[in-house]
Amino acid sequence: MADNIENIIEGCRRKEPNAQRELYETFSGKMFGVCLRYAGSYQDAEDVLHEGFLKIFEKIYQFQSRGSFEGWIRRIMVNTALEKYRNQYKVINIQDNIKEPEYDSFEDLTDNITAKELTEFIQALSPKYRIVFNLYAIEGYSHKEISEMLNISEGTSKSNLSRARAILQDKVYKYYSRSIRVETL
Repeated sequence: MADNIENIIEGCRRKEPNAQRELYETFSGKMFGVCLRYAGSYQDAEDVLHEGFLKIFEKIYQFQSRGSFEGWIRRIMVNTALEKYRNQYKVINIQDNIKEPEYDSFEDLTDNITAKELTEFIQALSPKYRIVFNLYAIEGYSHKEISEMLNISEGTSKSNLSRARAILQDKVYKYYSRSIRVETL
């Protein structure tokens, strides 16, 4: 597979349509999942995916075969999603004073939620919460890195993450409560 990827990369550097198609077919499914986490809708995720692949084809010569090619593609997709976010929404530095809900055993609640349902819950977050949640919880960036990427304070990043978690916990709890009531009827 590694040799095949190297051949695809070389073909893309030569701007060969078949190599570009093969690269897209190899990585689009996994990268669509990345885009979907950042986007507010399925269509927005498709837009980010396509914009991201255009950038990949444009900048493929910059990949130096150091590190993971998939990681390089992923970073382009995340940056494309962030760019779309910055262009669509004005970021306001506001500290939210939100009381987080307290549940006895939140971990038990998530056992009954599918990945698709959780993705829908994340997509329903406001853009500022969704972006910070994904960058921190999924991509593993620090609050300092997030603050630099989004041009917000570290405190705002922490606050947005806290609020996103509280909202997600509340959504999962309400979902779980409804499914328990339906099962007992």
